[in-house]
Amino acid sequence: MKSDLFASENLAQAAVAPGMSLQNAKSVRYNVNGEMLARQGAMVAFRGNLQFERKGQGIGGMLKRAVTGEGLALMSVRGQGEAWFAHQAGNCFIIDFEPGDALTVNGRNVLCFDPTLSYEIKMVKGAGMTGGGLFNSVFTGTGKLAVVCDGHPVIIPVTAQSPVFVDTDAVVGWSAGLETGLHRSQSVGSMIRGGSGEAVQLKLSGEGFVIVRPSEVTETVTGH
Repeated sequence: MKSDLFASENLAQAAVAPGMSLQNAKSVRYNVNGEMLARQGAMVAFRGNLQFERKGQGIGGMLKRAVTGEGLALMSVRGQGEAWFAHQAGNCFIIDFEPGDALTVNGRNVLCFDPTLSYEIKMVKGAGMTGGGLFNSVFTGTGKLAVVCDGHPVIIPVTAQSPVFVDTDAVVGWSAGLETGLHRSQSVGSMIRGGSGEAVQLKLSGEGFVIVRPSEVTETVTGH
């Protein structure tokens, strides 16, 4: 059987090293030898001797619901084998954390990560209970985190002289050291994402960067 479908770049080769790597721009492969963590529903295939477990309730219950900011849960993957992860054909990126690194990530953009990373659920300071994705995950430690983003992300530097204002539905993540708050603006309400009236943006100030996705699509659809 012959087809461009079977081109070498589409074939899953045997893994040569443990841990995660990009299978292609739209998916991540994780060669599991022990344990890893992933967003439930993000696994698209696996092979080998792997066991899957939903994260439990109790103290971890808050984590289970809030780590994605959208009420989606985590799962642990244990054993030896390979698993592939993707989400709605979004673009995948692997972030390699070194000691001292800290990144705040909107959970809807979390795909999978090494168990050596630490993560803590925090309400975005100054954001109250309004807006989208304002319970975010702060990742620290040493290891790799795979994130997924609709389209090609925009990385915007933030400086003390130039704070950045972002749509709460569009923000993917930001340097954990940045200060956050809500910014309400009547004048730009009809200019951002086709809204009307008062607009609310997340204000980020300090020294660092913010990651923004170009998509306006949200995963929780409400009636109109």
